[in-house]
Amino acid sequence: MLTLKKSLGQHFLIDESVSRRIVEILQQRPLKNLMEIGPGGGALTKYLVKLPGVSLKCIEIDEEKVKFLTNTFPQLKNNIIHADILETHVPFTEPFTIAGNFPYNISTQIVFKILEWRNQVETMIGMFQKEVAQRIAAKEGSRIYGVTSVLVQSFFSVEYLFEVDENAFNPPPKVKSAVIRMTPLQSPVKVKSERALTVLVKTAFNQRRKTLRNAVKSLFTADELKDEIFNKRAEALSVQQFADLTFRMNQ
Repeated sequence: MLTLKKSLGQHFLIDESVSRRIVEILQQRPLKNLMEIGPGGGALTKYLVKLPGVSLKCIEIDEEKVKFLTNTFPQLKNNIIHADILETHVPFTEPFTIAGNFPYNISTQIVFKILEWRNQVETMIGMFQKEVAQRIAAKEGSRIYGVTSVLVQSFFSVEYLFEVDENAFNPPPKVKSAVIRMTPLQSPVKVKSERALTVLVKTAFNQRRKTLRNAVKSLFTADELKDEIFNKRAEALSVQQFADLTFRMNQ
């Protein structure tokens, strides 16, 4: 019997249909190298190991789960990485796909880790807390559109695929879940620099109730701030508009 560790945000997926659906979606695109994040009790792993011609690696922080996975899937013996995903180096030298039922307490941080690896990531299919998934996929004009939405969508296309009921897990979490797919954009938005984009977006949404003119005035000259775009609030700007504004920043 595996021990549930709340400190690691663990909820074991028990609905076989959810695992099968994720695997079906994974197979819609060419698949050679695959990394599963947080395999836990192996609900998804047992399907992934059967995929033909796929090199599978799993990253798991919990030593008990690592031992369980090694015993249950001996073919993965040398491909289970006992580590913290947030401190892990890129697992493949070639392009790879990411899948997983992500620990909800660090799921947003995992997304930013994927952004770091984006030059090698071909696709990401992950299960998140529903609110986090919605936020990643949100478009301008939505009240949940924010920093994560803009920074992810500057480099990835995001598809909100399906929702998962609480009873698909043991124990049931107090929130619903959702699965999304992130696919690298063939033509990511052009920015002055990633740092400029990050500073601009975080500054803009830090005071999202204010107009941009008031929220980001420290980043632009007085002349630039006369532009009508600064009459808008952060949530009204598209990803492209944020990208374009980075070239006009005074830093």
